[in-house]
Amino acid sequence: MRKIKRLIYQIARFSAVGVTCFAVDYGLLIILTEFTSLEYFNSSAISFILSTLLNYVLSMRFVFRGKEGMNRWAEMGIFIALSLIGLGLNQMIMWIVVEQMMVYYLFAKILASIIVSVFNFISRKVFLE
Repeated sequence: MRKIKRLIYQIARFSAVGVTCFAVDYGLLIILTEFTSLEYFNSSAISFILSTLLNYVLSMRFVFRGKEGMNRWAEMGIFIALSLIGLGLNQMIMWIVVEQMMVYYLFAKILASIIVSVFNFISRKVFLE
């Protein structure tokens, strides 16, 4: 029962960090797409990368304890590798949903963020904790 409570609390913290980072990601996506000459696909990559950096800091501070015996450099390397996979998923989903399904890019970003968030939680739980 204790493990379940701890997991629920961890999911709540992960969600709070995720909402914060989503706001940064989504806000930057809008700013970069609507107020610069960048197309949504490039804006999406830039906003994802910047929000992922913030996510790393907040996640390792408030959500995940880190693996015992793993140094910061190894931890950061794993986080970067998982984030690159997440970026690939994000970009693939954005392209498919916007270009193939003809859905507005801001709606596509919401779907991509939900899917990538699930991947992020599971993969970080497995590899970083």
